[in-house]
Amino acid sequence: MAPPIEFEICRRTLLVGTAVSAAAAAAGLTGPANAQTARNGLPVGPQRMSVSLKINGAQRTLELDNRTTLLDALRETMQLTGTKKGCDHGQCGACTLTVNGRRVNSCLSLAVMHEGDEVTTIEGIGTPGDLDPMQAAFVEHDGFQCGYCTPGQICSAKAVIEEIRAGIPSHVTGDLTVPIKVTDEEIRERMSGNICRCGAYSNILAAITQVAEERS
Repeated sequence: MAPPIEFEICRRTLLVGTAVSAAAAAAGLTGPANAQTARNGLPVGPQRMSVSLKINGAQRTLELDNRTTLLDALRETMQLTGTKKGCDHGQCGACTLTVNGRRVNSCLSLAVMHEGDEVTTIEGIGTPGDLDPMQAAFVEHDGFQCGYCTPGQICSAKAVIEEIRAGIPSHVTGDLTVPIKVTDEEIRERMSGNICRCGAYSNILAAITQVAEERS
């Protein structure tokens, strides 16, 4: 057996080597896939494509970077800034809107994934002169303080009532064999993905309950 080779890696050498490797990877200089792409004359990196969406009832076609989230497409390209960017990790619910009637955290969804889909944001729910019943209930019950989370809360709240009416189970109901009722527990569970940092939860619950009872 050959004798062990004595060697020593100093901190400076390790850091320099790591930095060089990272720079090469970022530049797309490593890996057979990137090499093959370069040889074929294809672009390396992000590309753009066209996506057609129905946004608040209006058909729109957008030219977007493939990496653009639905949230950024709405805010930056469409200037529909009612949908808020909170955590940008799908944890706070400030960016909640509906796609084909289902709730979506728009910060986690790429715009190009929604070709042909129908998107409804807070701008498509009501106007200052003609509030949606849920918006009016939030005002009546003071269901907001700073208001940053309110668009997502309202979009989510409207969807929650539809989910309950459609018999879609939650963690509380468990399965479709259990009758789904509009209870405080049920609403709190379904709204748990929407965080209000001001703590207006009891008022939000009162607003949702009022609309649910009016529609029952």
